[in-house]
Amino acid sequence: MGLPGHRRTSSHKRRRAAHFAMKKVNIASCPKCSQPIAPHTACRTCGSYNGRAVRDTSRAAARIVKKTTAKKPPAPGTPAS
Repeated sequence: MGLPGHRRTSSHKRRRAAHFAMKKVNIASCPKCSQPIAPHTACRTCGSYNGRAVRDTSRAAARIVKKTTAKKPPAPGTPAS
């Protein structure tokens, strides 16, 4: 079973962890609908990539509309009004 040979000093810890910093996230905008998107990915709003429609968004839009208009049942233990 391996054991640490020597104490890892604070400077060695910091030097080892120097590349663990958070990287800046690149955000592009969709040329069709101007929504923010990650580069080299299809737009989640309009479904276009590189000027072409590559994703069908009608089903997702219908699902969101259905979800927002659906009536939520009352939580258990609360009086129904």
